[in-house]
Amino acid sequence: MADEQQPPAATPEEDGYTSTGVPTFESVREKIENRYGTAIGATELAEETPEGRAVAEQYEARERAAADRLRQIRESMGNDES
Repeated sequence: MADEQQPPAATPEEDGYTSTGVPTFESVREKIENRYGTAIGATELAEETPEGRAVAEQYEARERAAADRLRQIRESMGNDES
């Protein structure tokens, strides 16, 4: 049955892998971009929930407290050197 034709082999563009089974650059890039987009979307959705807003407010409060404390430390160090 030498006349049997083999189905055409998939090209790297079609399946994302080379003939040796190595992922192509394009397929890897696409996976990374999809995962990044999903992560960004999930973050945006989470920030819109009441819990997400509460966490953001807590973070901002901690940042303000840390900045105030750092200012106090710097002022006290400046006073000791004078």
